[in-house]
Amino acid sequence: MTTPADLARVAVRILDKEYFIVCPPEERKDLQQSADYLNAKMREIRDTGKVVGIDRIAVIAALNMANELVKLRANEQQSANGVTGRITALRGRVESALQNSQQLEL
Repeated sequence: MTTPADLARVAVRILDKEYFIVCPPEERKDLQQSADYLNAKMREIRDTGKVVGIDRIAVIAALNMANELVKLRANEQQSANGVTGRITALRGRVESALQNSQQLEL
């Protein structure tokens, strides 16, 4: 269990504003990468000039990132289903080959 003494204070910069976040030391790198990614997405949205206000920029960035996550999960599920199907097919072929081999021996 992580105690407050085990936590590290990490400074992240998002749209030229610094935020201090507390996290376990082993998650520091992931936190920094996440903050960098969020900062890049928010800058991208801000630079289009179509969205005004940091709150709206943050919400649009969050929605875009959530959409990316949903798509990645769907692709991952499709890949897993494809692998499962291939394994099932291979298993059937192996079992069939073994049955044919046993019939030849009898």
